[in-house]
Amino acid sequence: MIRLEISFFVFLSILFTSCTTERPYPWLEDLDANKGYLDSGKDLMAVKFGLNSLEIKKNTESRLLIAVHGSNSPGYEWIYPLKTLDNEDTLTLFFRWDDNGCPAPSFKILNEQINQILDLNNNVNGITIMGHSYGALLVSMFSESWSNDIPVEIHSIAGPLAGISNLNSLCDYQQPRFISTNLRFYQWRTLQHLDGAFKDLDTDPQIINLQDSIVTRLPENYRGERLGHNWSISWVADELNQR
Repeated sequence: MIRLEISFFVFLSILFTSCTTERPYPWLEDLDANKGYLDSGKDLMAVKFGLNSLEIKKNTESRLLIAVHGSNSPGYEWIYPLKTLDNEDTLTLFFRWDDNGCPAPSFKILNEQINQILDLNNNVNGITIMGHSYGALLVSMFSESWSNDIPVEIHSIAGPLAGISNLNSLCDYQQPRFISTNLRFYQWRTLQHLDGAFKDLDTDPQIINLQDSIVTRLPENYRGERLGHNWSISWVADELNQR
């Protein structure tokens, strides 16, 4: 009887813990870009692997906005940019992937899931895919493989597109060499000496020679603070929002 009671209380403890640690789904309208940005970031990173819609799909949207996080992302760096760039004609999505592995397998999944959305929504006439840090390597793979008639913009933000450490050999990674038809490639490069991810490296891994890509070097400051690795996405979002 005592053993049964102990087992019962252990069960309740496990159940209570699992219930209290489950995070709410990160609907875009509920995410807090102000004081609650850290918790909102945790909610965003708690979604399942794959392409997650942050809004109710109407299948009438004319534009897809897709965010691809970097390695060990806290998530908060995406809250303000996604809320800033979203509008009534946009379906905003977040691609959660296994950033402990090589980017190629996750790229294939993302490509397949994008095409699944396009099969369901004939109104889409433009796609914006933003990849930050390690996630930029994943999205850069679209540069040579995009074959859809729908135009796509690829935004590499603080992306080590030249490769770093053993990535090239372990993952057989190759930096993008050309840009496919119907694709525009933007490189948003931080200043190496201000970027905590790159400042101790001998060379800047963001620099590659990709013909016809559009390169922008970010400034030193953003809203009165040093513009480093994570807040680079917010600066880019403000720039894109002014178009």
